[in-house]
Amino acid sequence: MKKEGDLSKRLGRINLKLIFIGVVVIIIGLVLMSVGGISTEEVFAEDIFSVRRIVVAPMMVFFGFLFLVFAILYTPKTKA
Repeated sequence: MKKEGDLSKRLGRINLKLIFIGVVVIIIGLVLMSVGGISTEEVFAEDIFSVRRIVVAPMMVFFGFLFLVFAILYTPKTKA
């Protein structure tokens, strides 16, 4: 049976940097989705229906996950 190397040897340095960027984009999207006004029984915060929370943040999370797939599958061009 072939011995498998650790994660950094299988993916490569560039892949790990790209994965880190993708995770940061996802975290920023989740923070944008969660930060804002909180609606209670006494006060209605209209910020929960803002474009940032409904459109921008989910798109950032979605594109972050797409970028993660790209980062995992990316193979750098070799100099021949």
